[in-house]
Amino acid sequence: MTRSRSSRPRALLAAVLAAAASGACGPTAEYDTVIRGGTIYDGSGDAPYVGDLAIEGDSIVAVGDVGRAVGRTEIDASGMAVSPGFINMLSWATESLIEDGLGQSDIRQGVTLEVFGEGWSMGPLSEAMKVEERESQGDIRYPIEWTTLGEYLEWLVGRGVAPNVASFVGATTVRIHVLGYEDRAPTEAELERMRELVREAMLEGALGVGSSLIYAPAFYAETDELIALAEVAGEHGGMYISHIRGEGSGLLKNVEELITIAREADIPSEIYHLKASGRDNWDRLKDVIRRVERARDEGLRITADMYTYNASSTGLNAVMPPWVQEGGFDAWVERLQDPGIRDRVKAEMNDPAGEWDNTWLSAGSPDNILLTGFREDSLRYLTGRTLADVARMRETGAEETAMDLVIQDGSRVQAVFFTMSEENIRRKIAVPWVSFCSDAGAYAADGVFLNSQPHPRGYGTFARLLGMYVRDERIIPLEEAVRRLTSFPASNLGIRDRGSLRPGHYADVVVFDPETIADRATFEKPHQYAVGVEYVFVNGEAVILNGGPTGAKPGRVVRGPGWTGWNQTQSSPSALASAASRSRSSYR
Repeated sequence: MTRSRSSRPRALLAAVLAAAASGACGPTAEYDTVIRGGTIYDGSGDAPYVGDLAIEGDSIVAVGDVGRAVGRTEIDASGMAVSPGFINMLSWATESLIEDGLGQSDIRQGVTLEVFGEGWSMGPLSEAMKVEERESQGDIRYPIEWTTLGEYLEWLVGRGVAPNVASFVGATTVRIHVLGYEDRAPTEAELERMRELVREAMLEGALGVGSSLIYAPAFYAETDELIALAEVAGEHGGMYISHIRGEGSGLLKNVEELITIAREADIPSEIYHLKASGRDNWDRLKDVIRRVERARDEGLRITADMYTYNASSTGLNAVMPPWVQEGGFDAWVERLQDPGIRDRVKAEMNDPAGEWDNTWLSAGSPDNILLTGFREDSLRYLTGRTLADVARMRETGAEETAMDLVIQDGSRVQAVFFTMSEENIRRKIAVPWVSFCSDAGAYAADGVFLNSQPHPRGYGTFARLLGMYVRDERIIPLEEAVRRLTSFPASNLGIRDRGSLRPGHYADVVVFDPETIADRATFEKPHQYAVGVEYVFVNGEAVILNGGPTGAKPGRVVRGPGWTGWNQTQSSPSALASAASRSRSSYR
């Protein structure tokens, strides 16, 4: 386990907790930080209460009443909410944190843990994959000095990051590592090698295995292959998490596939960014919720996460059939230059009977596809225009324009797709087994980040939940929202000693104003930070003070229950928390 960066060892924390448990917290007790008089939302979902919170080193040592103890730093939290740090269940900050380790767009919303691994993870990488990754880098350039997923996470934290980081191992990454981009099933030997790669990642601390089945080459994987990989993750206490095979007309069938994988692999499973995509499919969400609840009643641990917007964001690869993308990006581009293949792609883009998740049809019109990110400087003037606008400018069909942009930019071209209903957003927020994610990077409102116009969810998902949907619309109470941002995802992920305000837990703490917290980012002007979060602590160190970043980078690697390092620690923080929790009633 990574040791505290504080000079005070955890042995001192044990002594502090023992003193607190015996009622020996005398008038001269002194802690690093005391947060006083805030309304404490401890992550349990229970009613909040007014109290204090004390931090020593990297850990919480008292919650409720700290008596006459003082803090070397004292924070008056009167009128503000004090909660555990928020967990971003689907983060793409894998590269943005390399560029800027402060992760401000998320930290300023109270996010203290970024969870990576939607199908693609930053390891394990073969030498060929490293070459490909270096060649595909855009504005953010970096050396690839790691091979395994665990090595990447350590490398990232070694550079310095404000939030904690964790990751699933990507089923796509594992497939590419063994099969490349081929559309075929693995041989028995190849499948065993894929399972071994998952096993190695789990022992390094991966949270489980993640898939993203709408994209090539992940689309080529059959259910049996996914079960085989999920079994390994389950053996090590992990979970299976998936961007299911389609969120449109095949939504219910694809949810059933996830439930089948959960049942056959005997593993907790989660649906990434639950949604019904395309107007004709909006009513299907109610059926999905009913089906998941039946599975939960059967004893299966099925959960989901979501972001708080009616638009998704991905590349233009999502509007083209998977077969044209077989072999990787270069093969895709080569095919798109063949007139006969272009005609076939156009026809299939407009065929509702296709067997793939057709985002082109879900959008309903190229007017609902907003272009947000290009690799080539010469095309960046198109950022913020719809695909329909660009097609009219070029006097070409929208389908042909999408193909041409992929070829010209040498990338999949990032876009926003307006495919969801506002009513369904509210329906999902009300579901108690749904947590939250940004499905975006952790950005800064300056530098290379201004070269693109990302989905506003990267700056506003969590603040939008707490401001618009909790405070203003009262869809769920604040204590339930905090539970779903903290202890609930931590429990699902099998994360130790985070997600709750308890003595002995790591001090990932957020202090925010429930009356002012709000998102400011829009689709037109996304680079705007959320407001209302006044203080954020990560592992006991302030990364936000008085609403602004401190520049501190105390983030650590958070590992799943399969990590072999657990057996090498003298005492995990959970052991300390167990002893201290018995005295918690004296703090309240």
